[in-house]
Amino acid sequence: MLVVEDEESIRGGLCDVLAFHGRAPEGVERGDEGLRRGLLNQHDLVILDVMLPGLDGFEVCRRLRAELPRLPILMLTARGSEDDVLAGFRAGADDYVTKPFSVAEVVARVEALLRRAGPGASEPPPEPFEVGCWRVEPTGLRALCGEEVVDLTRRETALLALFAREPGRILSRRRLLQEVWGYGEPERIETRTVDMHVARLRRKLGAGGDALIETVRGEGYRLVG
Repeated sequence: MLVVEDEESIRGGLCDVLAFHGRAPEGVERGDEGLRRGLLNQHDLVILDVMLPGLDGFEVCRRLRAELPRLPILMLTARGSEDDVLAGFRAGADDYVTKPFSVAEVVARVEALLRRAGPGASEPPPEPFEVGCWRVEPTGLRALCGEEVVDLTRRETALLALFAREPGRILSRRRLLQEVWGYGEPERIETRTVDMHVARLRRKLGAGGDALIETVRGEGYRLVG
């Protein structure tokens, strides 16, 4: 497990906690060195800060994702605006935690990412399915509506698959975190991850995205139609 964080106290603390939970963490402080180690060594997960010397975390994430598409990447940063979170997901991050953070939350997210990446991890259904006018092709990670084609991440495909299985039913954030993210105890976690993914998915689906995936205030989301 690789921890790329330039603040020594945070890097050391994370490595200590991960070691306590039975992991074998390797800590580095520079982005360029983190990229080199990430590509050179076999890591089961990368925890990656954004503001790094040498190479920023977004670029490290993009390059790691291009070379290692199945590597779980958790971004950990003080930059918590919606634009920054979406930039992290666009770069290929699987999850995003903002500082200050609780150690229990980071450990829970790490364990969830490792469960999803491990043997037997659930994958989106292989058969294409319909969501509104969109035909979603899980094996190709894309959706088609007429002549329009959009690329999807595995997480976005899994979200759409769950919505498609239960059209019209309100799906709580808690359930989405359990079934799509794999969190065992989502009530322990304070996160905007679900909201950020849904917002990005709506943008990809175009002008009708907001109407297709409806927000039910205080409850969650549902697929309309």
